[in-house]
Amino acid sequence: MTTLAPTLQAFFTDRLTRQRQASPHTIAAYRDALKLLLTFTTQHTGKEPSQLEISDMDAPLIAAFLDHLETERGNGSRTRNARLAAVHALFRFAALHHPEHAAIIQRVLAIPPKRFDRRLITYLTEREATALLAAPDTTTWTGRRDHALLILAIQTGLRASELTALTCSDIRLGTGAHVNCLGKGRKQRITPLTSTTAAVVGTWLTERRGAPTEPLFPSRYGTAMSRDALERRLAKHAATAAHAEPTLLEKKISPHVLRHTAAMRLLAAGVDSTVIALWLGHESVATTQIYIHADLALKEQALARTAPLNTAPGRYRPSDTVMAFLEAL
Repeated sequence: MTTLAPTLQAFFTDRLTRQRQASPHTIAAYRDALKLLLTFTTQHTGKEPSQLEISDMDAPLIAAFLDHLETERGNGSRTRNARLAAVHALFRFAALHHPEHAAIIQRVLAIPPKRFDRRLITYLTEREATALLAAPDTTTWTGRRDHALLILAIQTGLRASELTALTCSDIRLGTGAHVNCLGKGRKQRITPLTSTTAAVVGTWLTERRGAPTEPLFPSRYGTAMSRDALERRLAKHAATAAHAEPTLLEKKISPHVLRHTAAMRLLAAGVDSTVIALWLGHESVATTQIYIHADLALKEQALARTAPLNTAPGRYRPSDTVMAFLEAL
């Protein structure tokens, strides 16, 4: 029996499932990353996955695998780093069970994540958000469902996985209306609802007539919407809304853009960044700083409070005719 096969199985059954109680999303992400690695290793070594050894996955092969992700599969730096994190997790687990491969494992764990440009976030302006909410056809069942889903997403900033996992019992209406969700890191979060959002979602619940454990936003077959289905519906409504707000054509609208929109609306209302972090369920307040960087109005307010610099515009003028000739070229 090879050293890799039982280690790989124990990594999923013991480490992730039993010891860490990782979420299904984490397990699925690690599974996909390691499947890609096994396929790549098989192609380069000629061995079947069941015959691979830990020694077959040395640092040069892992580095080649990471390059393969970027050059041939077209993955960005963030995806590459996420795949590398899964590989590191496996090798850290293997280090405890196979000290005879310590040198190989150490070199793999020394592979650093790749640095990448941090671009400004994309979010919707008030006009764009209003146009998107008006896009679904509320004369149809799916349109009313999508309208309720969109207004809930923009107001609460729930993640796509949190939205699709909501059940009918997760909504509390009346005094202190709120939505209850189990978010990233198994953190339970309660987010209050505005009167407008509560009214729209309440009307949808009345029409939905679902059992407490049934999905709040079901598919046509009564099952929970998948992330792909959510993205398709959002893309459809964004295209419709672009007729009223052409600026939407310049933005790639995803469920996470709605989450960013919720955060930017809170920031524009003067809500402190620590409260926004609690609202969104961020692990660290530092994560919320991306919204401050993206808020141009906030920077303009800061600039308005400063005194203008007392200096006159000027231009370099060469004193020599030869230098003047070179300057004019």
